[in-house]
Amino acid sequence: MLFEKIKTEIENLDFSSIPAERKTLLQEFAGYIRYKKANQKAINLNFICTHNSRRSHLSQVWTQVMAAYYKVPNVYGYSGGTEATVMYPVVGETLVSQGFELLKLSESSNPVYALKYGENLAPIICFSKKYDDAFNPKSDFAAIMTCSNADQGCPLVLGAEARFPIKFEDPKASDNTLHQKQTYLERSRQIATEIGYAFSLV
Repeated sequence: MLFEKIKTEIENLDFSSIPAERKTLLQEFAGYIRYKKANQKAINLNFICTHNSRRSHLSQVWTQVMAAYYKVPNVYGYSGGTEATVMYPVVGETLVSQGFELLKLSESSNPVYALKYGENLAPIICFSKKYDDAFNPKSDFAAIMTCSNADQGCPLVLGAEARFPIKFEDPKASDNTLHQKQTYLERSRQIATEIGYAFSLV
């Protein structure tokens, strides 16, 4: 179902690399997904960062992939920011290097992308937007805060029935340096590892 290169990426992830305190948080997140699945409810997960440009997109993408890999039905990954900017191009380049197919659907200042991760799977749509954009769910969703600024700046996410502060270090610090490519790949793999661990518990 998944592209072979993506399957290989997942099979090479090391859950033992996740610190104990992170595992505790991810177990709580997995509990929410388990509860929704047991009650045959849609599992709407909105990953929120400040600019919806890097970490929140990576989280959205790997959530959809892990749901497919672990065969968890009715999972819908979303992302948003406290403001809209643009999905940083290196995010797409990083995912392509991990086996995704990327199609740019628009040439605007805030392009819309479709990311394919399997032959017969609907592509993941990515573009920068506010967390309460019409594209995202309005109720019955979990808000997952992927950065400290968004977590502090949004004390209340209207419509969210659960909230999880699963924060990741911003790869933006490596932009325009010799370490950029490796840093983005490391962050993508960390996010895949932690989201994958959560779904493995479901």
